[in-house]
Amino acid sequence: MRDKFFQLLLTTAIIFTQQSNLKAQEALKLSLTSCREMALSQSESLQQAEYKYQQSRLDKQIASSAFLPKFEASATGTYVFPDIDMMGMELRMRGTYMAGITLTQPLYTGGKIMTGKKLSKLGESIAAEQKRMTMMDVLVETDNAYWTLIAVRQKVAMLESYKEQMDSLFAQVKTAVEAGLGTENELLRAEASRSDILYQMQKAKNGEDLCRMSLCRITGLDSSTELELTDTTIYVKEPGLLTADINERPEFNLLKHQVNVTQQQIQMSRADMLPTIGLVAGYTYYGNIKLNSLVDAGNGTMMPYSQEFRDGLGAVMLSVKIPIFEWGANLKKVKKAKLDFKNAELELSRNSRLMNLEAQSALKNIYDGYQLIQTAEIGLKQAEENLRVTNNKYNVSMALLTDLLDAQSQWKQAKSNLIEAQTQYKIYETNYLRAIGKLDPTSSPNANNNLFLTE
Repeated sequence: MRDKFFQLLLTTAIIFTQQSNLKAQEALKLSLTSCREMALSQSESLQQAEYKYQQSRLDKQIASSAFLPKFEASATGTYVFPDIDMMGMELRMRGTYMAGITLTQPLYTGGKIMTGKKLSKLGESIAAEQKRMTMMDVLVETDNAYWTLIAVRQKVAMLESYKEQMDSLFAQVKTAVEAGLGTENELLRAEASRSDILYQMQKAKNGEDLCRMSLCRITGLDSSTELELTDTTIYVKEPGLLTADINERPEFNLLKHQVNVTQQQIQMSRADMLPTIGLVAGYTYYGNIKLNSLVDAGNGTMMPYSQEFRDGLGAVMLSVKIPIFEWGANLKKVKKAKLDFKNAELELSRNSRLMNLEAQSALKNIYDGYQLIQTAEIGLKQAEENLRVTNNKYNVSMALLTDLLDAQSQWKQAKSNLIEAQTQYKIYETNYLRAIGKLDPTSSPNANNNLFLTE
């Protein structure tokens, strides 16, 4: 009875383990949208960009607080010894205390506060563009990895179909040789082709595994996770009328913001040459200050006398600071800031041409990629028809084995060309959106994007 119990327990454990392993081996289904979301959520670079954006917002709030008055409180305790002689009297300050509050209100700072606020707004805009740029980089990397994996998997499937053709042909040639209707040379040719396709399949499967691990890394998954991609059907229609406008590109906006920053730096340098005016108001309460002396009580009798001082006093001050002579340092700072401004303008001009060229190249890739797909589709249809005709001729001994092998090879190459053209077109779409600054998580991940299609 005990042995049966343990046997039942062992069987249950084995079944449970097998079910657990089966669940662990189940492929994780992923669409391109879900891959994008996972990549964005786990990207350390994007998280750093988000933190920098939050810092820029805090900097703007800090800059805005410069317009407001500053309140400060202070408390001081003093122990002075020995006592101070004041014309026969002793001033005792042992344990003297003072406590007060001060209000400081800047009235005019030469434009520094206003310029600082403008700079903080520009800093927030720069951080937002840097965050958007980082997000686009993550999306480009994700899309490239996704479509590359699809391309490799489709090639693996194509090679498996090609292998089935070769296996069937090899069996057919072997039968013919055994029946004395074929030659050993033909059998060797068929066997060599089978070996070559097996080699290509192994290479493709190794590449597939590397692409899968790359996508796992980007999405934050374990490298051993099996993936089932759902967006495998690629629909491509003729692209619509597209432009190479870079005005929404984050790099272009960053350069424009940098020009504005250097322009504000000129104003900040000029502010050092202007007067500053501030208002200070305060109230201080003091106590435990004693004055000891001797007073005449009458008849020449001197009596000790002590008086303690404790009171409060307020004060209002207007402070004006005027720079007079700084050996030309402030003027040189202004000239230096103007040169920075000119350099920023030149940088904007130079990089704008480069970004326009990149956007035009990405646009050309879209149209060229579509033409390549059309050419590849025609080539595949021709290769399929050629394979069908050659196979029929071979079956009735009207074509050589080499002709059939060439037809199969041409079909394989044509199929491979179409796979590459379709997946590369999807990568071109992403790169084009990146080049014009319109790539974001809400942009359509498949070819139904109206930006690319004409009905």
